[in-house]
Amino acid sequence: MIWKENRFKIFYGWWIVGASFLTSLYVGGAVFYGFTAFFEPIQNEMGWSYTQISLGASLRGLELGLLSPLVGILVDRWGPRRLIFSGVLITIVGLLFLGSARSLLMFYGAFALIAIGVSACTVIVLLTTIANWFQRKMGLAIGIAICGYGFSGLMVPAIVRLIAFYDWRTAVNILALGMLILILPLSLLFRHRPEQYGYLTDGRKQSEVAYPSQEGLQQTVEVEMKVKQALKSGVFWRLALSRWYHMIATAAIITHVMPYLSTSGISRSLASLVATAVPLMSVFGRLGFGWLGDRSNKRLVATASFVMIGSGVLCFAYTSAASIWLLFPFIILMGIGYGSSNALLPSLGREHFGRTKFGSIYGVIEGIGTVGNMMGPVIAGWAYDNWGSYQKIWLLLAGLAIVAVISTFTITPVRNSTGPNG
Repeated sequence: MIWKENRFKIFYGWWIVGASFLTSLYVGGAVFYGFTAFFEPIQNEMGWSYTQISLGASLRGLELGLLSPLVGILVDRWGPRRLIFSGVLITIVGLLFLGSARSLLMFYGAFALIAIGVSACTVIVLLTTIANWFQRKMGLAIGIAICGYGFSGLMVPAIVRLIAFYDWRTAVNILALGMLILILPLSLLFRHRPEQYGYLTDGRKQSEVAYPSQEGLQQTVEVEMKVKQALKSGVFWRLALSRWYHMIATAAIITHVMPYLSTSGISRSLASLVATAVPLMSVFGRLGFGWLGDRSNKRLVATASFVMIGSGVLCFAYTSAASIWLLFPFIILMGIGYGSSNALLPSLGREHFGRTKFGSIYGVIEGIGTVGNMMGPVIAGWAYDNWGSYQKIWLLLAGLAIVAVISTFTITPVRNSTGPNG
């Protein structure tokens, strides 16, 4: 592997970042953001309630939550390649089952398979791999990698057209085929730890470690915390609570953005553009705030991201055909806010817990967070079925942002931080 670095002058960790970007782009579009486009066609064909359909997305969240701690342990022990390869295959099978579902039981079973597959090929596995390869540049590396989720919003209009041209079942099968052809080969690019291949984190040279300057020493010293130690720390629970809010708010909105805007008198074509624009706007948060977090106080930048999420949800609550202009601040605030928190929470975790057990520790945080991912779509669907409106649930989620704001703001700074400015 070293000869590649010498020849192309590119640290291999950046190839892993690129593969993570493409994987998150496709899986994010096919499984997460794209589901809002399937919502109404499934309801029209099957006659199921919004709550019943939302439960499928919530079961996906439940499975992800239960599996995240286990996946974190496995990626620490086995590395990412086998997990991602098998995860992609299971996700493909789950999509094929979804495309042939004729009953609620099969519908939910398909989402259970999808959850198992996605848990093995996204979030925890990708974040842990990047945490193993980067230290000082982790915020930027994570920001680039998870920008794939932001650009995956571009798949929503394509999925809408596929559904309109064929039908929702054929569209799901096409997505499964694309995953087989495009994403499965990428799993072979992943590697576990840089030292196993003659590298050091961030592409540093051995001489930089053997004879570091005082400034360099401060930059490379890091905490290495065990799982039991992390579970007893206040930082762990603050990060978990922030992640829980992040996921309950974003899962509810991403799943229901198109049906909500349709019930508000906004056309399906415009609603699909909004569903595309939010993740695209998140790219600015993932990259810009991830870069900013490497060079300033991650805690304050993360706090600002949750202020933006709460403000964006508040704008969303009052959006209607008569106040369509509110979609612009919603897209900007929600997109940048949730994109930046996606980049900053793992960086804060890496800074406080180190990398030796990062997958195991952050897997538990992700598991707690995905309880929110499970709750969000169901609560929003239940609210519409019972109240005939989404507004109250959006106002509740806007108010809950204060929980994440307080949680991130009160995180204690780490000494000998990996960033140049602490």
